[in-house]
Amino acid sequence: MLYNIVLLFSVFAILTNALQSQTSKNAIKLGRVKYSGGGDWYNDPSSEVNLLKFIKANTNIDVDPKYEFVDLSTDNIFQYPILFLTGHGNLKFSTQEARKLRAYLENGGFLYIDDDYGLDKYIRREMKKIFPNQEFAELPFSHGIYHSHYDFEYGPPKIHEHDDRVPQGFGLFHRGRMCVFYTFESNPADGWADPDVHSDLPVKREEALKMGTNIIVWALSN
Repeated sequence: MLYNIVLLFSVFAILTNALQSQTSKNAIKLGRVKYSGGGDWYNDPSSEVNLLKFIKANTNIDVDPKYEFVDLSTDNIFQYPILFLTGHGNLKFSTQEARKLRAYLENGGFLYIDDDYGLDKYIRREMKKIFPNQEFAELPFSHGIYHSHYDFEYGPPKIHEHDDRVPQGFGLFHRGRMCVFYTFESNPADGWADPDVHSDLPVKREEALKMGTNIIVWALSN
């Protein structure tokens, strides 16, 4: 009798571990892009965690709310359906990194870039290594990424003031599919961070998290 009870608990433990492993395997994770050039690619590590927790609470998407960074020169990028890149200032992609990132994007991957201020001229330069024949195209307010879960009638929200300019959203495309989304003068990712990091008003944090949810929902459904 005791043996049967022990066996039962052992089987239960094995099945539980297997289910947990399967859930973890299928859960959506974001990969923070690590890059060289001097920019702070690593800033606000709470951002993705808070966004994924918000998505878990407000959608039926299975997510794994962790902060994980990824090196573009490795095949690890293919473990993530969505990559996230942010920071202030300069960045540089090596030839190998550009080749890997292009392969990732052309094979169904999605990259979200958020200018945290000072990134714009560098990211435009470096993305030319990925798609040399394309310029970032500004998206109309009617684009699906602004309406995939929450409605943003006027495009990306203004979360942080930088140069008192209108927020904009841009895309890069492969065979008609937007595979790169870039927010400029909007900075949703700062709004995802812990409340005490940037002291954003609750309404601004909610706008940022909702925009982030739209990005994830759109990327996963397209």
